[in-house]
Amino acid sequence: MVDNKETGETRTVPVEDVGFVVLEHPHITFSQGIMRLLLQHNVAVVFCNEKYLPTGMLLNLDGNNLQTARFRAQLAASEPLKKNLWMQTIKQKLLNQAALLEQEGKDGEALKYKSKQVRSGDPTNEEAKGAALYWPRLLGTDFRRERFGDAPNALLNYGYAILRAGVARALTGSGLHPTLGIFHRNQYNSYCLADDIMEPYRPFVDRLVLDRLEEHGITNELEKETKAHLLGVLTMDTKIGDRQRPLMLALSETTASFAACLEGKAKRLKYGTLVIQDAETSSA
Repeated sequence: MVDNKETGETRTVPVEDVGFVVLEHPHITFSQGIMRLLLQHNVAVVFCNEKYLPTGMLLNLDGNNLQTARFRAQLAASEPLKKNLWMQTIKQKLLNQAALLEQEGKDGEALKYKSKQVRSGDPTNEEAKGAALYWPRLLGTDFRRERFGDAPNALLNYGYAILRAGVARALTGSGLHPTLGIFHRNQYNSYCLADDIMEPYRPFVDRLVLDRLEEHGITNELEKETKAHLLGVLTMDTKIGDRQRPLMLALSETTASFAACLEGKAKRLKYGTLVIQDAETSSA
C-alpha cells in the first residue's frame, strides 16, 4: 500500500511487481515483516543519507536454489577466465559509449576502434583511454568525471547508484554474490562484482543525464523530478541479440550468462546494447 500525501491517494501494489524501494526521508518507518516480504521477493531496498543520495541496500541472499554451487564457482574462477570476462565487459562498455556519442550526432568511431584493441584483462587500459575520448566529446572539454566534481557529476553519481543496485539485485537473483568481483578488488567494497557488471550499462545513465541537462541546463541539483527521471534507467530499452527489453530484465539475462560462464556452460557474456533512436523515433 502506497500513500501519496500530496493527493491523499492510496494505492496498492503487488509485491511481485516491485523491483526496488528507495527510502529517502529519515522519518520513514517500516516493520520487520514488510522488509522480510520485500527480500523474499528479491526486492532491492535502497537507503539514502541526509543528502538523499543512495548509500546502502538490502538484498536477498537466498534467491536461487543453485546459490551454493555458484558461490563455489565464483571462488574457483581462474585468472584467465576472469580476465577474459573483463575483456568482454570493457569491449561492450566502449561500444555503448560509442553508440551514445553517435546518438548525439558525435563521432564514435575512435571508441569502436578502441573496443577492438582490448585484450584479455585489458592490460593496456583501453577503458581509461576510451574515457579520455568519451567525456570531452559527450560533455565538453572542461568537464571532469569526479565523484565530488562539478555539475553534472552529482546526477551521474545518483544514476550510477541506482544502476549498481539493479545489477546487485540481478546478481543475487542469479545465485551470485555481488562481492566477488572479476576486476574490482577493493577490500572495503561489498559490491565489487556489481561494479564490474555495471560498466557497459553506464552509458544508459549518461543518456538520461543528457536528457535532463537539455531540459534544465547544467546543474548538480537533485530535485525530486530529476531523481525520478534517473530512476527510469531500469526501464530503458536495451537490446540483447534480436530481443529488445527493459534494462531490468536485460540485467538478469546478463548475470545469468555470467553464471553460465563460471560454470563452463558458456563462453560469452550477454550484455545489452544501447538502443540508438533516430530523429523520427525520438520526436514521436
